[in-house]
Amino acid sequence: MTVFTVDGEPLPFVPGQTLAAALVASGRIAWRTTRGGRRPRGVFCGIGVCYDCLVTVDGTGGQRACLVQARAGMAVTTGEGDDA
Repeated sequence: MTVFTVDGEPLPFVPGQTLAAALVASGRIAWRTTRGGRRPRGVFCGIGVCYDCLVTVDGTGGQRACLVQARAGMAVTTGEGDDA
């Protein structure tokens, strides 16, 4: 099984899948919140325009989950509940 970690938990993915696709396939539709109002955000546009799906990948923040291809062993952290 091919996996990466999200907030320390293993998440399987299909080769060629983006991080957003793998997150949604696992049932997770939101992984960050807005600064004002703490409204949930996840993948919205799916093409890298809206920035709603931001995550941190291997320590580099501000990565759009809809554009980053999943790779085995990568460490992803979300801003869920963290005003990211």
